[in-house]
Amino acid sequence: MDKIRTRFAPSPTGYMHIGNLRTALYEYLIAKSQGGDFILRIEDTDRSRYVEGAEEVIYSTLKAVGLRHDEGPDIGGNYGPYIQSERRGEYLTYAKKLVEKGDAYYCFCEKSDTDEGHLESGHKDICRNLGEIEIKENLKAHKSYVIRQKTPEYGITKFDDLVFGEVKIENKEIEDQILIKSDGYPTYNFANVIDDHEMHITHVVRGSEYLSSTPKYNLLYESFGWEKPTYIHLPLIMGKNEDGSVSKLSKRHGAVSFEDLIKMGYLPEAIINYIAFLGWCPESNREIFSLRELEHEFSAKRISKSPAVFDYKKLDWFNSEYIKSKPTKEFVELAKPYIVPVLGDMKLSVEKISMLLQNRISKLSEIPDLIDFFGQLPIYGTELFINKKSKTDKEISENVLKEIKEKLSELETWNYDSLHDLLIDYAKKNELKNGTVMWPVRIAISGKTTTPGGAIEILEILGKDESLSRIDKAISLLKGEK
Repeated sequence: MDKIRTRFAPSPTGYMHIGNLRTALYEYLIAKSQGGDFILRIEDTDRSRYVEGAEEVIYSTLKAVGLRHDEGPDIGGNYGPYIQSERRGEYLTYAKKLVEKGDAYYCFCEKSDTDEGHLESGHKDICRNLGEIEIKENLKAHKSYVIRQKTPEYGITKFDDLVFGEVKIENKEIEDQILIKSDGYPTYNFANVIDDHEMHITHVVRGSEYLSSTPKYNLLYESFGWEKPTYIHLPLIMGKNEDGSVSKLSKRHGAVSFEDLIKMGYLPEAIINYIAFLGWCPESNREIFSLRELEHEFSAKRISKSPAVFDYKKLDWFNSEYIKSKPTKEFVELAKPYIVPVLGDMKLSVEKISMLLQNRISKLSEIPDLIDFFGQLPIYGTELFINKKSKTDKEISENVLKEIKEKLSELETWNYDSLHDLLIDYAKKNELKNGTVMWPVRIAISGKTTTPGGAIEILEILGKDESLSRIDKAISLLKGEK
């Protein structure tokens, strides 16, 4: 068996769509699970969609998720160039060979860079029947043209797909697609066949929306007498609509690009782990896999035909599991960019704040709203001191805070253990529930009913002076209502 060779061939459009990233992942895993090579090829022949600097987005995304290619524009290889625009001359040569064989033809129709408006019957173009003399005269007159594939008018073209099995398409439904556009550039449908052959690609992986196009590719392989690759078409990725229905994933469903998800606070390794499950499942019920583990576990035979639904709640779960598993130092570095701006002039321990957060968040972007009170005490009302479960009201809270403030003022060692002992001892001596003490203290120093960490952790992080100042403000606020 020849060495497995897959290719990821994105267009440089400026961002990495989730569907594209899943295709790259599956192509990578199909190759690596069988000791094969994973090739990166940039398909930039559609100049209308080209975005300056977009190639760097492709490189940086693949690097961020750990998909290392064996050949590509940036590292070279034996079958380059790996950028389609640099192979431009080859495509026209191949297309003219098809014309000579009668499997392609010149189309001189105006605005014929699209497949619309020039079809005589079904999907066949009127120019396929032009006489040789007329063709020569048009070429001699330098009339603009495209080169179209001449597909069969009758019969059926069929192929086998590793996921969908045997697929049959009636030839009358196969359009005479454009191979070379009027600007001399090849279409995607033509260039990828030429490149896949020349780069010895054995397995072609793409979305199921290309199932109906595959017969056109196979007809080209047959015209040239080339061996066809193994096809693996992936199920669609759907998004949830507000009414509970699903439709193809798009911007209306939220973030659809890798860059968007990173900005939302998701970790690259969590994203890639979750995307692996959008159309594939392992033999076991296990869900958390590193990329290296996926390389050993993955099998294309376990790819589903059914559409996969992108679920943010499930992604949140994956992300929270990865966050929890991070070594403390690594998580601190991840959290720091979200913590420091919130603190402002407050010189507080980023590490201690991070430790409060690590087991409480599902994505990094949640951090600022959870800890904003550290940087500045919010304006709050005294009704927050009322809590039936903790058996506290405004009057009880004022009394507790007055006595606690006095004891905290006398505390010489300000750390978690000393603060814990002080508050617990006070509750015990005064025959109060721990919550009756902790609740008003936490409200006073945070101005919030929900915080990462309790009163003791927050007191320790804020430090003595800031804590006493905030408690004093709370006492004044409660007094002001009398």
